[in-house]
Amino acid sequence: MLTYQILDNIRKCSRGAIHSRNIGILAPCLQKASDPIQQLFLDKIKEYRQKSGGGNKLFEPSPDVERELKSELEKVAKVYGGGPGVDMTKFPTIKFTEPVIDPINLEAKK
Repeated sequence: MLTYQILDNIRKCSRGAIHSRNIGILAPCLQKASDPIQQLFLDKIKEYRQKSGGGNKLFEPSPDVERELKSELEKVAKVYGGGPGVDMTKFPTIKFTEPVIDPINLEAKK
């Protein structure tokens, strides 16, 4: 019903192109999942977002999974130069030094 009212108001408006673009953006918001599988999928996504807290933590991890994750992170840290107390999220500092160049003596070539 809300969709019909919005579309009806757009037809009456003289700037229909602007409003139709906005309706195109809002179309997914105005639709309700008609397929039960699609609705179940959306419900599970909302449940996952709520339980995970939106962070980077694992969702209901078992102790085995946590141990495996820790060992894999330690392997990656060893390969890429990390270790205890090293912040791997910080960009490394790079120092460039000027190479020592021997002076050219043009008179010695004669």
